[in-house]
Amino acid sequence: MILARITGNVVSTIHHPIVDGKKMLLAERLDQYSKPTGGYLIAMDAIGAGMGETVIILDEGSGARQILDDAQAPIRSIVVGIVDAVELGQS
Repeated sequence: MILARITGNVVSTIHHPIVDGKKMLLAERLDQYSKPTGGYLIAMDAIGAGMGETVIILDEGSGARQILDDAQAPIRSIVVGIVDAVELGQS
């Protein structure tokens, strides 16, 4: 699972049919303190996430395909949760 912040939308005119009608989001990876790490990824939106929201991304193709209920879907990353808060234990 990856903690990330939605920074934009990705639009394509030519794509696989599984993407039809679905939002593709640009997400910036975050560390455990919600600070940007410099990495980005593109993920399909499964829950209605919006710009600026902190989200949980499943970045594992088999799990993403299970969520879509399509064993052949060419999807690796999918947004599966919107984060309300991150609480770290004492170290």
